[in-house]
Amino acid sequence: MREPVRLVQTNLRETDASLDVRHLMGRLVDMKANALLFGMGGIVAYYPTRVPFHYASAYLPPGYDLFGETLKAAHAHGIRVVGRYDLSKTPKAVYDAHPEWFFRKADGDPVIYNGYYSTCINGGYYRDQAMRILSEGLEKYDVDGLFFNMFGNQSRDYSGNYVGLCHCDACRRRYREMFHKAIPEKADEDYGRFMFICSREVAADIGDLIRAKRPHAGYFNYIQESTDVIMSESNTAVNRPLPMWPYSASDNVNRARNSESGKMSINLCMQFVDFPWRFATVGPHEIVERLWENVANGGALAFAVDGTLDQQDLQGIEAAKPVFRWIAANESYYANEESAARVLLLGSPEGTGRTYSQDSYRGMFRLLSEEHVPFAVADNLDWMNRRQFDLVIATDWAPAELEKYTEGGGQVLVASPRLPEFPVPRAVRTWKQITGYLRVRNPSMFPSLKDTELVMLSGDYLELEGDGSSSLSLVPPSMYGPPEKIHVDMKDTTAPGVVFQQAGKGAVAWFPWDLGGIYYRESLPAHAGLFRDVMNRLSPARQIRTNAHPLVELTWMQQGRRRLLHAINLSGHSDTGYFAPIPIEEIRVEVAGQFRSAVTMRTPARLPVVVRDGYTGFTIPQLNDYELVVLEP
Repeated sequence: MREPVRLVQTNLRETDASLDVRHLMGRLVDMKANALLFGMGGIVAYYPTRVPFHYASAYLPPGYDLFGETLKAAHAHGIRVVGRYDLSKTPKAVYDAHPEWFFRKADGDPVIYNGYYSTCINGGYYRDQAMRILSEGLEKYDVDGLFFNMFGNQSRDYSGNYVGLCHCDACRRRYREMFHKAIPEKADEDYGRFMFICSREVAADIGDLIRAKRPHAGYFNYIQESTDVIMSESNTAVNRPLPMWPYSASDNVNRARNSESGKMSINLCMQFVDFPWRFATVGPHEIVERLWENVANGGALAFAVDGTLDQQDLQGIEAAKPVFRWIAANESYYANEESAARVLLLGSPEGTGRTYSQDSYRGMFRLLSEEHVPFAVADNLDWMNRRQFDLVIATDWAPAELEKYTEGGGQVLVASPRLPEFPVPRAVRTWKQITGYLRVRNPSMFPSLKDTELVMLSGDYLELEGDGSSSLSLVPPSMYGPPEKIHVDMKDTTAPGVVFQQAGKGAVAWFPWDLGGIYYRESLPAHAGLFRDVMNRLSPARQIRTNAHPLVELTWMQQGRRRLLHAINLSGHSDTGYFAPIPIEEIRVEVAGQFRSAVTMRTPARLPVVVRDGYTGFTIPQLNDYELVVLEP
């Protein structure tokens, strides 16, 4: 938090155990990195280990300690080192000696990938053996942190093959004790809760061990609980469902920083295309966009490669290097940043047993970003005790606690065919996968839809008690073919497409259908207009007013009394490609509050400011890939 992190990961292969440490340090220093995530142990150890069933790389020269030499050299250059462990797999010799430590498929067979056997989070390897391995490393080295890859039981292997759920004796016994039934064939909400609890138990034990052995060292993991740093990745995969998610880094960092405000988010920008092509890099503009999104949301700068920095395709490193250097030269603006947003988007409630629609969430994320509404994301409700928001937006997850928030004067927008967990109008019935419309009955309520009477409705729709004849109402499915019969049987109803209700001092607006999911898939301006008009009705005061293009991503951050406006140009993203963004000129911005100065940092300039009616206005002359505007009160 005090010193912005500029981290590089070299995801070592076992054959890299004899790498030239001096050469590596030269590359890191040239890049202005101040942290290194480096292979330490687990599947392969990069130091001479004496713990039974823990094996050093066969390529480690006799008597050589790669990790120790790297740690010493890095510290000499002021670079912190985070040791990487992967406890998810071990060689066959360990399985032969202790088969009870390992993942068992439903048929009793172990999970084997390239000769390595998968361990189980409830077995003796994670619970006992791992603690011996970690104790040795922590006692031997003054390491700055430990990171854990592939933590817990994975239901798919690296090739994407489904291996199922673990049925080892430990898992079967614990699952029956907790849920009084056998492990299901496929993961359900109970099993998700089971894995959440078991993995967090081990995570807590590891955290306690690190703090006992090396109190100053950080604990890095992909989970929020018990850690000091929340890790995540922005990556690609050739078979991943489209559309691509250009907000990947912003999503990961925003969610982590605002779900656990006391922890740093390190979102690794992965250089490779997919697992089978670890040495083929994604486009340089995609890497640059991810890196800017990381820091614009208050996270660390983080870039990862497989192998060493001597890549056979240097595009990724060469793209990342100027960003690292610029952040190093301007690091004072990236310390102790916090979101200044007054709108909250609820994220996925991991560990609660609730299911969650990613499309619905992503659609809302896009709508807020394209509307230039600063927003924070939280996976939990801890914010209710420490921070006030003007508006909370929920998709699938609208918990009972929001009733208290609205009674105190908060505003809530819900977009989901699932009933919220607080009092709402009575549901009549659910229309499954409806192919209908919503009719705009009152154009004055929806000024964005002055040319639109019918809005597409698809997916599930929850019909509620109430009269939508004065606002927005359901038009049920009707004939759509042949052309001579298109909608000739169309009928109107008064079933509401949106309901408003007062709740104490606050209010709730509820779309009982999946507005976010439809927008994510179809991007229709009518849905964006509905969202905009209802949001403005609930919370008319905007923190930012601008003429910026929807593909200009703006984040509004605070650093003490100073405010920081980050602008990222996403115009280079098209389908599966990331190209150089198109320069955008004359972006007019008004921000809530009174500021005496506004300075652009990427293209250094002092901007004329105009303070009027509680807003400070200025114009960004040109946005290339990224700009930072520093506002002083």
